[in-house]
Amino acid sequence: MPPAAGRMSRTHRRHGDSALEARTDGDVSARSPPTVCADREELLRRFQLVRQASLEMCRPLAAEVFRLQPAEEVSPPWWNLGHTSWFFVRNVLMPFGGASDPEDAEFDHVLNSYYATFGERLARSRRGSLSRPTTAEIYEYRASVDRRIEALLKSIDEQQLDELEFRLAVGINHEQQHQELFYTEVKYILAQNAPRLRTPYLQLPGTEASLGEPGPLKFIEFAGGLLEFGHADSTWCWDNELPRHKYYLASFALADRLSTNREFLDFMEDGGYRRQLLWLDNGWRAAQEHGWQAPLYWERLDGQWWNWTLAGPRPLALDEPVCHVSFYEADAFARWWSENFASECTLRLPNEREWEHAARSIEQASEQRMAEQSFLNRDRLHPSSAAGHESLRQLFGVVWQWTSSYHEPYPGYRTFTGELAEYNGKFMDNQRVLRGGSCMTPRDHFRVTYRNFWPAATRFQFSGIRLARDLEA
Repeated sequence: MPPAAGRMSRTHRRHGDSALEARTDGDVSARSPPTVCADREELLRRFQLVRQASLEMCRPLAAEVFRLQPAEEVSPPWWNLGHTSWFFVRNVLMPFGGASDPEDAEFDHVLNSYYATFGERLARSRRGSLSRPTTAEIYEYRASVDRRIEALLKSIDEQQLDELEFRLAVGINHEQQHQELFYTEVKYILAQNAPRLRTPYLQLPGTEASLGEPGPLKFIEFAGGLLEFGHADSTWCWDNELPRHKYYLASFALADRLSTNREFLDFMEDGGYRRQLLWLDNGWRAAQEHGWQAPLYWERLDGQWWNWTLAGPRPLALDEPVCHVSFYEADAFARWWSENFASECTLRLPNEREWEHAARSIEQASEQRMAEQSFLNRDRLHPSSAAGHESLRQLFGVVWQWTSSYHEPYPGYRTFTGELAEYNGKFMDNQRVLRGGSCMTPRDHFRVTYRNFWPAATRFQFSGIRLARDLEA
């Protein structure tokens, strides 16, 4: 059984900011069977909404795009559709005796990602080399899984409903993570074509628009002390957000907004990619090995910088937040900015507890502000210059913000038990934490305590930069 700290009780089920909050958009919930009790109807509706969202995301794709894998970390869309269904089979249907279709065994090896508990699995780099299961077979598999989850929800006895709810929450949040991955991976896949042969994912309005000049970078001061961090209530969360714990934080200041394309362009033009002393050694090696000269998706054509977006190429919007940079680029930029604009102090990337404390400091306004900011919006699918709280702008749902923190366990950390123990704990090794969500993150998937993590050289995610500095003691 998963640990109680990661679960929510019936009395708290309808409260909080987890992905199990009820949503009102879409019409999938209208198909919830009237014979199911209210709690079961709610669970089914949430499940159906997330599953339908994955299908809607795939509608604009040409058949060829479903099978492509241009880089090891970029899985083809067919695999994501299948893997998220496989996850429900392994972690929901099987524990309750609902895995019986032939495809459950036939696809198991292919759709397993990294769960050693479940046996042998296909190497990640080979997901784009298979002709079977076909895309049509994957869609049929998804439909089968959905039918069986619905039947399980109808038939399970009341004593097992809490456990089923927990496992469904894990599966729903897992699929929402893959929905964010879908957009980042499709963007990368489409960008591999020759510039004249590229086609956008969608024709979208507003990707060129900026909401005004951001103004000079300012720093907002925050008092330190012995503070509490981690998920605070009984709503659902990932195990790496727990336990709630105390940590001494020195006073610090956080930039009031994200760094912009204009500012990063200044870094580039001042030799930022050529000055080795700005870089960590591993970062310099990565930049040289991969030939980094600009953020991912920037291209210089006829003397002008262009940016590839999911809506196609656009002239670089200088006042938008810089995006698709690695931790190493963000760190080098912080050193450069400190050298040029902060001679009296040293600028750096914030650590994750500084970011969380700053977010908590405006927590009373956070929910309203988070609702006003980007997160996943299919009418844009691009970072905006969204405003936000009067002191801290662009804190939520614009780009994931790199921190200096490694993805490490909190004091007293316990993984989910059983096979779900592999979800986060085994990746607490050489990964950097990002905070804040992005324009690809489903709004109801995000919490202030959410800890995203990627290797430091990752660039295909919607990741950007917020600077920080120490305060005098």
